[in-house]
Amino acid sequence: MQGILYSFRRCPYAMRARCALLYSGIEYEHREIELKNKPRSMLNLSPKGTVPVLLTEKNEVIDQSIEIMYWALAQNDPDHWLPGVHSQNWQMMQHWIEINDGRFKQLLDIYKYPQRHPLLNQQQVIDEAHQIYFNPLITLLEGQRFLLGDRLSMLDIALFPFVRQWLAVDSKKIHLNNQNRIEEWLNFFVLSDLFHKVMAKYPLWREAE
Repeated sequence: MQGILYSFRRCPYAMRARCALLYSGIEYEHREIELKNKPRSMLNLSPKGTVPVLLTEKNEVIDQSIEIMYWALAQNDPDHWLPGVHSQNWQMMQHWIEINDGRFKQLLDIYKYPQRHPLLNQQQVIDEAHQIYFNPLITLLEGQRFLLGDRLSMLDIALFPFVRQWLAVDSKKIHLNNQNRIEEWLNFFVLSDLFHKVMAKYPLWREAE
């Protein structure tokens, strides 16, 4: 049995999961879904109703993008994206993923959809994102090519889809010191063959009636 991935092309969580699966050489059936019309088969596997959802060839359900990345890299990690679990880089990766998937994702949603949050000051949202996220990222990147050093890691893959979404809203509003360093880092991924492959368009998957 081949694995199955329920995905949505523009979702940053799904993007990073697809990156890890492709890098690891995991073959699966891609099921592109409509978020407003989620298939019953996906909801039966994962009632929380968010993508990505992976059904492995051993019938294991993994419905968190980070867990899909861990699983894929455990199968095959030729360039050593995953740091050792007892290393300082492992601890740093956990720290950044917690910030990214926690408070920064909340700020990103507010920044993307200000009409949903009319009482919030957008400049305050931007300032907080600078303080907790972008400025520390730039500090990391000032002395090295990637977030954990001069070699690409899982952390870079886990974060870049979210940075991409933020900058896509209106990069001119950001006015970061040394913003070009973030943009250089991001461009490495968005111009890569890996990204072009994971962003391939699939027809919507429909359940058989």
